[in-house]
Order: sequence, then structure tokens, then C-alpha cells
Amino acid sequence: MNNLVKQSLAGLRVLLVLTVVTGVLYPLAVWGVGRIPGLEANAEGSVITRNGQAVGSSLIGVDPVAADPANDPWFHNRPSALAKDPLGPGDPSSSLGSNKSAVNSDYDAVVAERRTLVARREGVAPDQVPSDAVTASASGLDPQISPAYAELQVARVARVTGLPVDRVRALVAEHTTGRGLGVLGDPAVDVLELNLAVQAAG
Repeated sequence: MNNLVKQSLAGLRVLLVLTVVTGVLYPLAVWGVGRIPGLEANAEGSVITRNGQAVGSSLIGVDPVAADPANDPWFHNRPSALAKDPLGPGDPSSSLGSNKSAVNSDYDAVVAERRTLVARREGVAPDQVPSDAVTASASGLDPQISPAYAELQVARVARVTGLPVDRVRALVAEHTTGRGLGVLGDPAVDVLELNLAVQAAG
């Protein structure tokens, strides 16, 4: 009986210590690290604000919808596999890829349809459309596109917004990030930040 009491008390002490460490001290430490200057934005979801209003997150791509598709002033994200229409927009509250392989006939048909639609929207031949313009990402919420896809959209955005092509191209360059550590990944363009810059310049 004496051993049972000792073991129970030892177990209770361990439970209390671990509760304090993992339930209080560790969360407080993580919260504190998240408040270090330079990390705070990441800890809070990398929210982008304009005039004190949240307009989106630099981590979540939400494809803009043009009120008049014939006069579309926006740069567009990669398509979402969850979108009802081939080019979207997707639902940013859901994250999912298509899980269909490149040899799946349904997938091939969707990609071909997207290629035709993007080529028509940008006024180019289908073979000029880069792959990230017609393939959905694993998450369906990529906030970035390739410089090639951004370049494809420059002429249309310049024409609709009335900005000089060189000015729009310069904005694309300003919002293009390089490879991580100079070798990791590919250069990419943040679509939300680019659209906000185009809107401000217009």
C-alpha cells in the first residue's frame, strides 16, 4: 500500500511538471519567439494590409475575379483543382490537389481546356502558355506564379489598366523573388502583392 501511494504521488508530480512545461512554458516560449521583430508577420499569418485593412495573406493565393472578363486588369494565380470552372477561382478555405496523374485522360482534358482558355485570354498561341498556368498545385493555394506566367500576362494588364508595358514589367520584376540561398527552388512572383502594386500605380 505504501509503494502504491509513493508511485501515485510520483506519477502525479510528473503529470504536473509535464503539464506546466508542455501546456504553459512551451506555448509561452513559442508565442514569445513569434513576437521577435522580423518573425511577427509570419507568426500572425503574413497578413497583407492596405490603409489599415487586411487584403489577404502572402501565404495564400486567391485568384482575383474580373467583373468584366473581356477587360481583366488582374494577374492570375495558378488554377485550383477544387474550382468549379477550369481557371477558378478556388475556395481558399479548402486546400487539395487533384491527385490525378499526368497520364490520366480527365486530367489531360482539363489541362488542355485551361491552356486554350489562358491562350485566348492572353491573346497568344497555346504553345506559349507555361505549365504553371494550366496545372494546379498540390495545395491549390499557391500565392506565387513563375516569372514566365507573369510575363505572359503583362501585355493584357498593361492594356486594360492603361499603364505602360515597361512599367508593368518593372512591377513584375520588383515582386519577383530569387532562389532560396541562391540555389533552392525557382524564382517566383507574388500575385497578390503584384496586383496591389499595379492597382496603386494605375
